[in-house]
Amino acid sequence: REQERENYKFFLSIPNTDLKLFKTGTIKGSQLIPPLFEYSSACAGCGETAYIKLMSQLFGDRALIGNATGCSSIYGGNLPTTPYTKRSDGRGPAWSNSLFEDNAEFAMGMRLTVDKFRVYALELLALVVQKGCVDAGLAQQLRDAAVNNDPLQNAIEEQRARIEQLKQQCKKSKCNECSQLLTVADYLVRKSVWAVGGDGWAYDIGYGGLDHVLASGSDVNILVLDTEVYSNTGGQMSKSTPRAAIAKFAAGGKPMPKKDLGLLAMAYGNIYVAKVALGANPAQTVKAFVEAESYPGPSLIIAYSHCIAHGIDMTAGYAEHKKAVECGHWVLCRFDPRLRAEGKNPLQLDSKAPTMKFEDYAYNETRYKALKQINPQEAAKLMALANNDAVQKYALMEQLAKLSCNGGKE
Repeated sequence: REQERENYKFFLSIPNTDLKLFKTGTIKGSQLIPPLFEYSSACAGCGETAYIKLMSQLFGDRALIGNATGCSSIYGGNLPTTPYTKRSDGRGPAWSNSLFEDNAEFAMGMRLTVDKFRVYALELLALVVQKGCVDAGLAQQLRDAAVNNDPLQNAIEEQRARIEQLKQQCKKSKCNECSQLLTVADYLVRKSVWAVGGDGWAYDIGYGGLDHVLASGSDVNILVLDTEVYSNTGGQMSKSTPRAAIAKFAAGGKPMPKKDLGLLAMAYGNIYVAKVALGANPAQTVKAFVEAESYPGPSLIIAYSHCIAHGIDMTAGYAEHKKAVECGHWVLCRFDPRLRAEGKNPLQLDSKAPTMKFEDYAYNETRYKALKQINPQEAAKLMALANNDAVQKYALMEQLAKLSCNGGKE
């Protein structure tokens, strides 16, 4: 243990690659950024943690996270330990957990607070310039950068350097406004607010609040770790559970189809929406995270997450991602309202037409196989409906993606 402690200390001392030398918003680039989420207490092979790790790599230095109660709050806040960490300069995610049913509103409160402090900082900045305590040129640069709110990492680091200059000038002054500005100056740097939780929160108990936040227009990023079941409490059926799957309260197979949370959000027209599956298309996943965070409004990422409750070999979890996409059950897509300004359809389909049947994917998993053993006749009936669900789901998304912005003509 003593030897490994020294080895690990040496490992931590190895300098990281300069961010200016590579593109962070790519598969390769994102993995050169040290994760600020590590050593979680999740199940071995958990399908959720990779998405949080990616989020921490891309935005962890400025992230404020509201975490819904569930698996992600248990392995995310396994007190007195935590998997969230910080950079060498002390910057890292701010994380907190409220209730199961109010997480979207909880994160929105973070957003409103950040925005208010930012406005207050700009007001104080104007006052200290008038008093001659702070250089007017520096103040103008700070104001311009705060208003532009550039999501690029280099721009954020440049603004942080300016903030340090501002703090040094404020510390030299004894005026009351300078003292107050020191407490809120960091809010002139871009903040990334996230609501994180599972499908039980997003599709069911917290859906009313989630819908309220999406409809508000607030710049809140929502990450749904979709295991298609209430994983944390023993695997109960949720509205995300697909037809024909067995779960608690659906011991005879779920008779109704899965709720399409993404399509409901797209109907608003001004929300960034993405459905991703890291094992099926990692490049699309990274792209969706970068686009969602840069979107100046509400964004929703629905991430396919394999789970021990599915009854699979967890060492091959990402193979299930590929099958879920190839059968049409999980349609990879991105809906970016900004594309309308370019005369493009905001909906981009990122997966191809189904190349396998839903049942060929489903019968790799115990949650579907069990019903076939218990009640073969009912299983066959539900599986036929589930096969049709997958085909129809892809056909609908394909049709919507072909529509142009000019009168809805193809």
